[in-house]
Amino acid sequence: MATVAVTDATFDAEVKNSDIPVVVDFWAEWCGPCKQIGPALEELATEMGGKIKIAKVDVDSNPNSAVAMGVRGIPALFIFKNGEVVSNRAGAAPKAALKSWIEESI
Repeated sequence: MATVAVTDATFDAEVKNSDIPVVVDFWAEWCGPCKQIGPALEELATEMGGKIKIAKVDVDSNPNSAVAMGVRGIPALFIFKNGEVVSNRAGAAPKAALKSWIEESI
């Protein structure tokens, strides 16, 4: 499963109402660290497909979701389980660290 692009309009349906845990990546095209973790998140979406969904929210095009979540810097990652935030982190990290964080949270 690839990552899913989520907008302000689809945030609740794709994230809060998901049957499986969702990792939400708040990012922007101009953000260097966001681009660093992008490929790792794509790989994890494939490797962990069925267990999690990885959603990407472009904060420039979809500012309301970021504001609602209190995002102050990007990349900002949140894990939702049963519609609630169970964990969050900010900043780039290696794929192994991201995978461990996700596995511990779900």
